[in-house]
Amino acid sequence: GLALLIGALFILLAGESPVKAYGSLIQGALGTPQSLANTISKSNVNDGVSMTNTGEGALTEIHSMLQRMKTLAVQSANGTYSSVARENIESERLQLLDEIDRISQTTDFDGIPLFKEYPGNLPPGYVPPEKEGEITLQIGHSEAETMDVERYYMGSRELLLKDMDFTTVDNANQAVDTIEDAIEAVADVRASFGASLNHLEHTSSNLGVTKENMTVAESRIRDTDMAEQITAYTTENIILQSSNSMMVHANSLPDLVIQLLQG
Repeated sequence: GLALLIGALFILLAGESPVKAYGSLIQGALGTPQSLANTISKSNVNDGVSMTNTGEGALTEIHSMLQRMKTLAVQSANGTYSSVARENIESERLQLLDEIDRISQTTDFDGIPLFKEYPGNLPPGYVPPEKEGEITLQIGHSEAETMDVERYYMGSRELLLKDMDFTTVDNANQAVDTIEDAIEAVADVRASFGASLNHLEHTSSNLGVTKENMTVAESRIRDTDMAEQITAYTTENIILQSSNSMMVHANSLPDLVIQLLQG
């Protein structure tokens, strides 16, 4: 009666039933670590996306400079250019190589270098791009949920651009193929970063869906079914009012009997 009515009213005001509150404590104890791990994993993935975007941006600049270098090589291979003009072209080539080296040596993400210089002399038969190793990302809450982003040797020496010049027609002509090989090598590394980026973006989306589903599940456990509780409250209220009415009528019955006897 009154106790049930008060209980239903309490549930409505609290928005959480005692039984479900107990269940939510259990769910919280079990679900919170996983939810936290999911949040951290998504943060790791977002860092990975930023890292691969940083590497891709650096390679885009190197690719652009290589295209410019190829244009200069084709110009210098033309016999109509004077020695002075070729010296100017050669000077620009050297500047481009310096910038390629600067970008390769200084591109990092939070202090982690995204490219490496090859240690020592290049071995015979070296063909770029050469992989240096991997940068491992933790993209889930279990030991197995990791992803390796490939890291390559990068620089003018690593792209085999050091042993060429544009000072003569023949040298410039031979340099064209070397530059094209370097462009293909950079394109391969960009493809590797692009594949990693696509993987990370899909992983991020999946983690987002998982987190949303966990939030919905937790909400269902914690939150009161308002329609159910309003029905319970209304039912108990009707029962209580009926009981009160019956008690009033019962209390008035002796007076009615006395009035009938007196009449």
